[in-house]
Amino acid sequence: MTKRTLVIGASMKAHRYSHIVIKRLIDKGHEVKAIGLRAGEIGQVEIRTDNPQFIGIDTVTLYINPSRQPAYYEYIISLQPKRVIFNPGTENMEFVRLLREHNIDAEIACNLVLLATDQY
Repeated sequence: MTKRTLVIGASMKAHRYSHIVIKRLIDKGHEVKAIGLRAGEIGQVEIRTDNPQFIGIDTVTLYINPSRQPAYYEYIISLQPKRVIFNPGTENMEFVRLLREHNIDAEIACNLVLLATDQY
């Protein structure tokens, strides 16, 4: 089953985990949307710098540190994803509580590990 996934903190730098996860999501057949500081493309995935109202987002996966996350709280909640994955270094219990108050699952996990072990 494919999951429409939004990667926040996307980077065109090939060594960045956000870049690697986008490629792995595509390889696994998931539809990927991306938001980053700089516009660009990773394969066929456009990296946007705005906050578009994507429809049908199943999972948001974070690659931004907690100090930058408050700017995205309302935006992510407005998308009503089923879950938000907090990758290593992005853990933010304030945001986890807020998501759960809005009936959105919050997972502290590594997206790359979830994909590699078929737990995504």
